[in-house]
Amino acid sequence: MANNTASNHTEDLARVFLEKFEASRVLTKGVNTQLLTPRLTPDTGGVVSFKRPHDYNTIRTAGGDISSSTKSDIIAGKTTGTVQNYFTVATEWTDIEEALELDQLDEILAPMATRMVTDLELDLGTYMQKNVNLVTGTPGTAITAWTDVAEAYAMLDSIGCPKDKAWNYVMNPFTATKLASVQTGLDADGKVNSAWESAKVTNNMAGMTVLSSNALSSYTSTDAADRVGALTGAPTATYVGAKDTMTQTWAVGSFTGGAVIKAGDVVEVTGRNRLGLSTRQAFTDSAGAQVKFRAVVTADVTLSGAGAGNIVVAGAAINEANGQYNTVDSALASGDVVTVLGGASQVRQPALFFHPNAFGIGTVKLSKLYSTDTVATTEDGMSIRVSRYSDGDSNKQKVRFDLLPAFICYNPFLAGQSYGA
Repeated sequence: MANNTASNHTEDLARVFLEKFEASRVLTKGVNTQLLTPRLTPDTGGVVSFKRPHDYNTIRTAGGDISSSTKSDIIAGKTTGTVQNYFTVATEWTDIEEALELDQLDEILAPMATRMVTDLELDLGTYMQKNVNLVTGTPGTAITAWTDVAEAYAMLDSIGCPKDKAWNYVMNPFTATKLASVQTGLDADGKVNSAWESAKVTNNMAGMTVLSSNALSSYTSTDAADRVGALTGAPTATYVGAKDTMTQTWAVGSFTGGAVIKAGDVVEVTGRNRLGLSTRQAFTDSAGAQVKFRAVVTADVTLSGAGAGNIVVAGAAINEANGQYNTVDSALASGDVVTVLGGASQVRQPALFFHPNAFGIGTVKLSKLYSTDTVATTEDGMSIRVSRYSDGDSNKQKVRFDLLPAFICYNPFLAGQSYGA
């Protein structure tokens, strides 16, 4: 009787594809995958929401009488994950069956898995880049020293980022190459050379895991020549107004007429300074100056002919009397000077720094199209459907690999763009 191995092919395809998929991941391993994935099913539709954590004030009194004191409010906010488009790689063949049975799966499937991971991480990187709030360095300036990395750590530490998990810093390969030759007082524990060998440049540089990735997203900054404008109205400065999106709309004017403010651009408000989220106190930089409030634009906005428009930024500037959720030392007001930082029409590829719980990625467990389909799952819960089928009329075998992800921003204040000084 002739050998028949066809029933094993789908499982073999899934096993090898999953191995190559896992080997190619960098950015997706740095964010939370465990929390979002279990909540995503075909029944949840396009979105899934999580409750935001609460915060409170302490009341300080001489004798303990709080009868005339203002109590903390209980305000329920949510953060929402949005299902993205399908990621599918597919192929067909007429004479590749022999290759499937002669252990050539690695060379066939590796490029398919790599392409899926690269495109997935590019999309995730783009999503992260325009949904962070923190910014260090000068936008458009290259990172050339380990002190630029350390500044990102200082920002997260000052803002009050939890230290329950290792923070991540992801740079492009040329930045990693530049830093591999730099020797400074900030010792990278002799592990800088590992930038040549793997994505992990060092396990602990200024308190962060530093990684190299070729999938960091790039964008072109606004072409506006006049980059200094002003608020034309006071944004909503309450937590209630921001609790479900953690974004804020700024009405601006006095910029270049007709210019497009780009998603990813960094805006800074003169005279308004950041507060630490744990202390609710202002903090200073290495020069002793208070750190100004900056934010990242979340979507492209075309300004009017007079240079006016509404921009949406990640991370709201909140200032309320009880101070429970304040992020800025005084409320933004009409007339405040707003500057779009950096030069015009620059191609930028900022490094990203973040707590793993700043962002999340989950995958929908897809239903099988055929009884012989296999659903492969990574150790951290990402699900890929493998479907092998045929077209009898054309005498072709076919296979497709499908992944349906969802992205979520849990907290834009726990992540940022990083540039050189």
